Amino acid sequence: MTWEAWLVGMLILGMLGALATGRFGADIVLMGVLVALLVAGVLDAKEAVSGFANPGVITVAMLYVVAAGLKETGGLSMLATPFLGRPKSDLAAQARVVFPVAVLSAFLNNTPIVAMFIPMLSEWSRRNRLALSRLLLPLSYATILGGCCTLIGTSTNLVVKSLVDDYAASHPGSPDVPQISHFSMFTIAPVGVPVALAGLAYLLLMGRRLLRSGGGALVGERAREYDVEMIVDANSPMVGRTVEQAGLRHLPGLFLSRIERAEETIIAVGPEQTLRADDTLVFVGLMDSVKDLQKFRGLKPSGVKKDAARPFNRMIEVVISSASPLVGQSIRGGQFRTRYGAVVIAVHRYGERLRGKIGDVVLRPGDTLLLEAPTGWSRSHRDAPDFSVVNEHSEAAAPRHERAWLSIGILLLIVLGLSFAGKLGVSEMTVAMAGAAAMIAMRCCTGPQARASVDWQVLIVIGAAFGLGRAMEKTGLASMLAELTLGAVSGAGPIAMMAALYALTLVCTIFITNNAAAVLAFPIAANAAQQAGMTDLTPFAIVIALAASLEFATPLGYQTNLMVMGPGGYRFMDYVRLGGPLTILCGVVAIAVLAVNM
Repeated sequence: MTWEAWLVGMLILGMLGALATGRFGADIVLMGVLVALLVAGVLDAKEAVSGFANPGVITVAMLYVVAAGLKETGGLSMLATPFLGRPKSDLAAQARVVFPVAVLSAFLNNTPIVAMFIPMLSEWSRRNRLALSRLLLPLSYATILGGCCTLIGTSTNLVVKSLVDDYAASHPGSPDVPQISHFSMFTIAPVGVPVALAGLAYLLLMGRRLLRSGGGALVGERAREYDVEMIVDANSPMVGRTVEQAGLRHLPGLFLSRIERAEETIIAVGPEQTLRADDTLVFVGLMDSVKDLQKFRGLKPSGVKKDAARPFNRMIEVVISSASPLVGQSIRGGQFRTRYGAVVIAVHRYGERLRGKIGDVVLRPGDTLLLEAPTGWSRSHRDAPDFSVVNEHSEAAAPRHERAWLSIGILLLIVLGLSFAGKLGVSEMTVAMAGAAAMIAMRCCTGPQARASVDWQVLIVIGAAFGLGRAMEKTGLASMLAELTLGAVSGAGPIAMMAALYALTLVCTIFITNNAAAVLAFPIAANAAQQAGMTDLTPFAIVIALAASLEFATPLGYQTNLMVMGPGGYRFMDYVRLGGPLTILCGVVAIAVLAVNM
């Protein structure tokens, strides 16, 4: 071994140790290693930064923007909500979660899906009195399983695709090295789908037995209940439906106190009460529940006139000061909207249930108002003497419901484009970029929302990992590791070699990110296949793609596992207990399917 190979090996060991401690972010650690390789001269400047210009990295970034468009329009919720319904058991609840999520994650990045489903399932579990701890870990596992079925299901698959393309470009038709026969949208599916089905069946069979029912319930802010009025829009899908059918019954931390109509006021609102156009629904509930209420399609706060501006607005809480000129005036009489450029959505007054309409409430010092106002409103009114700004919520006041089907249509076009990218003569990156541009151009999301949706830490890790993989190949370290780790089974045939490669990649995934593990394992796989005299590298590429993602036994193996740890109230042993057998099951099924198909 040369001194460069020793240096790369020591840096990798140091990187694994630093990541295992959890004290430093993966992006900081891998960038530190990349800088060390650059300073030492192991890599030149072009080699060090080539990963950041890799088409796979850019494709991942663009798919985050696509997911943002689905989120901001409520398109994802529209696709998933009909499947949730009202389950009568934990088994039914888990089935209603894992199957739709697995299908969605086959065509969307896993991280945005989990980020959008956590609050949705938190509300759903409270409404149906379900244990959240029995839903969130299956949610994470289902997204991982579904993501392994297509090229775009997870960023890891796109990274492997980029590695395959780079390999094919550097070894064009060489008879001395194995070649890649194909690696497109559904290349992984013949192996990934059986693995996903086996994993989902295991989750439904063992999820209730191996997950605790306690913990993880998100407790709302009990001290502050708001009174809020919502109007049923004339074009609302709720018109003609009952309260039960519209999903307005059993809302967590929120109840429908009455319905105001021109000719009557309905006090005791039953579940079979039919909703009409222009009904004013008066709710009483917690802050988080009031925010969730704004997302219902066809409902809008009574003071809001233009729905088109709502996705650009924010929800802000203010407290009326004792010196405010609003004290002693009603909200309508004080002309709050005209004077301050904001709409009062809800009112809270400690120790008192408010009567009458929101606009007729006479304000007192200490009243808390929930406002809807344009972005930046709180900054311009931060020092206003009339009230104190206590909180601005970062999310949009309401989704762009009118563009939900448009965002879903764009997603379908992206899936079709990626499925036939080879036949159309375009790259996956081109299709993803066009889809992201369409989401912004069609106003499914704004430019700032698109930028905020990209997980830059993930992209930095992927880009830096490409540089590290290049260093392993350049210094000969990858070839040496292939001899050490796979040499013992080389005589046992390609199946044994793939099993050993799967185990090696899986171990790397536990200590470093799944994308970095795929980048590190690929040159080892290429060298091992060459030493074994194989002519097709495709099965090895599939092994790496699956093994780098299908690690369930720890919260470290995949970022979605960490995302659900806090909200679900999970401990490390919860992952070991449920995810350990699942990790083994997926590996056995994957190798068995490859053995049958070879």
